[in-house]
Amino acid sequence: MQFINKKIVNNLLRYFMRGLLLVGPFTLTAYIISLALNFIDRLIGIKIPGLGGAILLISITFFGYLGSTLFVRSIFDITESLITKLPFINTIYASLKELTSAFVGNKNKFSRPVLVIMNKEAKLHKLGFMTQEDLDIMHLPGYVAVYIPQSYNFSGDLLILPKEAVIPADITSTEAMKFIVSGGVADLQSAEEIKSFQKDEIE
Repeated sequence: MQFINKKIVNNLLRYFMRGLLLVGPFTLTAYIISLALNFIDRLIGIKIPGLGGAILLISITFFGYLGSTLFVRSIFDITESLITKLPFINTIYASLKELTSAFVGNKNKFSRPVLVIMNKEAKLHKLGFMTQEDLDIMHLPGYVAVYIPQSYNFSGDLLILPKEAVIPADITSTEAMKFIVSGGVADLQSAEEIKSFQKDEIE
């Protein structure tokens, strides 16, 4: 009887862990999205769940369309030139603009995952993204800038180091970010494997 009870408990625990693996990621993702949407709804002042997020997406898309016209583009350029002349505010604006451009603009700075040699003797490496490959303006010829995000966090460290201490990583930026944020738990695919998979999907 004791053996049967132990077997039942072990089975229940195994089923619970399997259910946690299936439900956990979906639940946490939905919870985070829900928090973000609720925050936007409160910010805009709309009590219908999700409507604030929808309005925000439509508004941003509409501004993107307007920004492609010459007249509105000129207004934005004039406004931007005025902002850049204001002390302190221009620093905040420039930093946020560069950060946004790094993720979604033409100047994608997080597209080059690299391995940083932290300790040659111990063969210790850190995975990050090369954001600048020329720092001559800082009187540091041969040096590069590498941003290293932290696992399970939204912060990171900026390292300035010689080019010799950086090795290109044969993975996509998405795979690199996923690997770092997950603390190294997520499985990795090389850039070639992803291209091959995408090609098979299309065919």
